[in-house]
Amino acid sequence: MSSGPARDAPHEEPPAPRTRNRSWARTALSLTAALAAGGVLLLAPPSQGKSSSAPPSAGLVWPRAQRGSVPADLPDGDPYTPAWFIDARTSIGTALSRDGAWLRLVLRPADGPPRQLRRLPVRDDPSFAAVAVSGDVAVWAEGHGDRNPQLWTVNLRDGRPPRLLTADTGDARFYQSEYDLVVADGRVRWVAAADHDVTEVRSVALTGGAVQVTAAAGTWQLSAWPWLVDGVTKAAGATRLRNLVTGQEQAVSPSRRAVTNCSPRWCRVVSLTDDGPRIDLMRPDGTDRHKVAGGTVETVVSDVGALDRFEVYASTGGNADLTGNVQLLLYDIAGKRTVQVSPDAANVVYRGGVLWWSTGTQDLFLRHSLDLRTI
Repeated sequence: MSSGPARDAPHEEPPAPRTRNRSWARTALSLTAALAAGGVLLLAPPSQGKSSSAPPSAGLVWPRAQRGSVPADLPDGDPYTPAWFIDARTSIGTALSRDGAWLRLVLRPADGPPRQLRRLPVRDDPSFAAVAVSGDVAVWAEGHGDRNPQLWTVNLRDGRPPRLLTADTGDARFYQSEYDLVVADGRVRWVAAADHDVTEVRSVALTGGAVQVTAAAGTWQLSAWPWLVDGVTKAAGATRLRNLVTGQEQAVSPSRRAVTNCSPRWCRVVSLTDDGPRIDLMRPDGTDRHKVAGGTVETVVSDVGALDRFEVYASTGGNADLTGNVQLLLYDIAGKRTVQVSPDAANVVYRGGVLWWSTGTQDLFLRHSLDLRTI
């Protein structure tokens, strides 16, 4: 289920996904457990004591999928938070300097030292509210206090410094989605709130220039290009999809007593039953509806149907209430099967085809990644 709008994320962390972003203070795992839960157990067979009905591990089902582990700190000791993974071992993220004076945006490669993209003084209340990568181009929204954010870009290959794309962003809205910034057809797009319940779809060329603005009545957010989806702030969720190129609209089949979130291909329907929450998938027109999971389950990312192939969710049974961690699961839509990614995961994020999560304690933890594009 989608989160409410946010102008900027706190400067200590990038925007968190729409899930219970559980406190590390509740986590009770050692680093050994972190390594096991996030890495080793992905490659190990199920233990003898587990029921045969337990979901198979991702390592067994997809042994060739690319994975990575990211230490909590950069080599210089600055704490690091990924915002986008380019592949399973290369990411862009934020790092707060140990003296608390600077917030940096850095490219962290699989090998070699990190590359600093931007450095902002913390006294200006900075944030990097959204990041997107398309090919060699990275784009981000850079916030400074209560002012409207700026959009910046950099080529990750040529070594040239970042460029300001525009400060004409309007009252930009970011919904903790991989589509907060959409790069397509040589332009970057985002949405902004306007008066009288109007959403502005704004765009600027990657070479810079004037910002183009298209107004749409209601509250919309960007989805897979060229689609918009409405209902981001409504209790019942999505009711319509709109193609920005053709103007075509697709009504979403209504679901009673449920929250519906959609992409152009799939809708996730979350309802409350006597047995607890239930997660279904269906086409926007209501066809091909089927159950994903029920009982002690919850959604853990805002975007629906990763790569149009997987639904990411979690089981909150067992010791989840004590540890603050969940069993991270992937539902394979085509195969209609569930696969376990991690038995003890926290801070789950999905962007651009890569899923990542954390295991460990507040003081000693790892982040792990799984590139779903390699499955």
